[in-house]
Amino acid sequence: MSSAQPIAEDAAPEGVRPPSQLRQLAAASVGNAVEWYDWYAYSFLAVYFADQVFPKGAGNSLVPLLSTFAVFAVGFFMRPVGGLLLGAVADRRGRRAALTLTILLMGGGSLLVALTPTYAATGVLAPIVLVLARLVQGLSVGGEFAASTTFLVESAGPGRRGLFSSFQYVSTTLGQLLASGTGALLAALLTEHQMGQWGWRVAFLVGALLSLLGLWIRRGAQETLPGAGAGETSGGAQRAARPGLFEGLRRHPRQSLLICGITAGGTIAYYTWTTYLPTYAQVNAGFDKGDALTVGTLSLVFFALLQPLGGMLSDRIGRKPLLLTFALGFAVLAVPLLHLVTDDFFSLLLVQCAGMVLLTGYTSVAAAVNAEVFPARVRAAGIGFPYSLTVALFGGTAPYVGTWFKQAGHPDLVPWYVAVVCLVSFLVYLALPETARRPLEV
Repeated sequence: MSSAQPIAEDAAPEGVRPPSQLRQLAAASVGNAVEWYDWYAYSFLAVYFADQVFPKGAGNSLVPLLSTFAVFAVGFFMRPVGGLLLGAVADRRGRRAALTLTILLMGGGSLLVALTPTYAATGVLAPIVLVLARLVQGLSVGGEFAASTTFLVESAGPGRRGLFSSFQYVSTTLGQLLASGTGALLAALLTEHQMGQWGWRVAFLVGALLSLLGLWIRRGAQETLPGAGAGETSGGAQRAARPGLFEGLRRHPRQSLLICGITAGGTIAYYTWTTYLPTYAQVNAGFDKGDALTVGTLSLVFFALLQPLGGMLSDRIGRKPLLLTFALGFAVLAVPLLHLVTDDFFSLLLVQCAGMVLLTGYTSVAAAVNAEVFPARVRAAGIGFPYSLTVALFGGTAPYVGTWFKQAGHPDLVPWYVAVVCLVSFLVYLALPETARRPLEV
């Protein structure tokens, strides 16, 4: 058995040359970047539209920001549902069907955010519309990770699963760069008042248009699930052979728990460093909003460049050494690194880039490790549900927990929280079997 199944044998008609791996990589990556642009635009622009959608509490200016990050967390709690339902679509109907559906949902959610009314104009309807939009986007993102992770790793050639898996976070980071770059550009061109009144809506309208671009690009993707679509022509026997909704959890409980342990430390570190850190610097060190966006953009470029290097290294030396270095590094260094953040531009840039180096040990191999745990039959849903549930519990709440610690007068607890969760994942990684040279289960 080869170490990977690059393309499903029945995916292309006889005599038709299958698409190159580069085309497969582009189809997954471009669509994923568009997905994450829409998702991260919310967190980057939250400081501008919080006052528009939520009323201020009596004498407390942090109430709108807390409320906005609470909605951010609500979107995360739809991700397990998306991972399960859309992962099941990927396992039953094929990876392409799921990838098409996820990007349509994300575009619709982004458009709804752009059209969210203000609290002053409609009262409670404003936060209701915003919550609905984030629920749709959460559903989409949960399914996107399950489908695109599976698609990427199944498209890889022998000995290249780590490299291909690294593009999960390359494309995610490109989406973040688009979001932060758009936010920085709008902040540079518009006044603070204009950004708060209508400028933030422009970014979400751009996201809706980019979703159409991603949909068009994904039309050229080649299916990687053997037998996908065969049920439409072979009757009830083929439909009966399709996996049940909870088959991954029921038949592979150990693997499901393993995904949770693998993900916990990675997701808390990832969302703290890439999403919450600019807000942390603003709230705790008085860092300028515009400078925080600039630092975030520079560090994300650095992070994206690191991912393929980490993926290729894991193909040579294995996944475990990178995972262990990441987790131990954050367990030891999270507290001193976040204590170095001041209102100085280079202090934040140094801290963020140092964290990115450590974080690459997780992000560059996460997709490969997850895909290597489950057989193809339940791979997407098997990954999607436990992964997204763990991200919701630890990643989705990271900005809210950090802001809550500040409001409660204990901002120093944020780095300790990150360190403890990463230490737990370190123990999981110690017991994790090496999967780099194992063939993918079919």
